[in-house]
Amino acid sequence: MVTEGTGGVYALANIRGGGEFGPSWHRAAQRENRQRAFDDFIAVAEDLIARGISSPQHLGIMGHSNGGLLVGAVLTQRPELFNAAVLLNPHLDLSGDSDPDELGDAKDPSDWEYMREYSPYHNLTPQKVYPSPLFLTATTDDRAPPGDARKMAARMEEMGHSVYFYEATEGTHGGGVTLHQQATRDALIFAYLLDQLREAP
Repeated sequence: MVTEGTGGVYALANIRGGGEFGPSWHRAAQRENRQRAFDDFIAVAEDLIARGISSPQHLGIMGHSNGGLLVGAVLTQRPELFNAAVLLNPHLDLSGDSDPDELGDAKDPSDWEYMREYSPYHNLTPQKVYPSPLFLTATTDDRAPPGDARKMAARMEEMGHSVYFYEATEGTHGGGVTLHQQATRDALIFAYLLDQLREAP
């Protein structure tokens, strides 16, 4: 779905692995087939560019929780397609605890073999040029602990890449617990996107 608004376009990618089209659509990108979700997302980005709806300079992506894993994976796989990436409470280092039904069990060597191929943290490299991502996390998030975002941001900085990072000391996996906290988080996201994706002077 593509929706045009004042000064921009919002595209929602219904990729395999989601629940939009029933259980079989969801199961199609589980475990060893997880790369299909990332491939679908990349295909949507490529189509937006090919049809002239956007361009790499003006294309930003955003995902929350497992959507943060999605954004992290495509950011490391195809960074040239994007100029902004927002990762909200993301799962990024898959070598620790993971959801075995969705992703696989990282402690099982056969599962880790395919998980390692798309784990964002493990596929960073100093040789690639990445758009400067924005990581948002919460100290008290018990579903996607802040360690993943902290480690990914630190690893990128160690490699010489630019990052933005914000950690709320309060909040849940879904965001701020007060209207002020939610507004602060939204303001950070929109300010970042406007700065990254605006027309060059």
